[in-house]
Amino acid sequence: MITSRITSKAQTTVPQAVRNALGLKAGDELAYEIRDDRVTLTKARVPGRDDPFATFEEWDSEADRRAYADL
Repeated sequence: MITSRITSKAQTTVPQAVRNALGLKAGDELAYEIRDDRVTLTKARVPGRDDPFATFEEWDSEADRRAYADL
């Protein structure tokens, strides 16, 4: 069992074995799921960011790239 201590400011260090298992790096977010008397810690899934150019995918064919290559 892996443990960590809570500080007086309610902070803890995520042990390296846990960081490695979840593939965590600085800036990643954690998700907590509480069920009865247990908490499951997972790496939070970041929702896809809005791509302002996604609307224009219909104009991103090979023919379009050839037609506009010299512009």
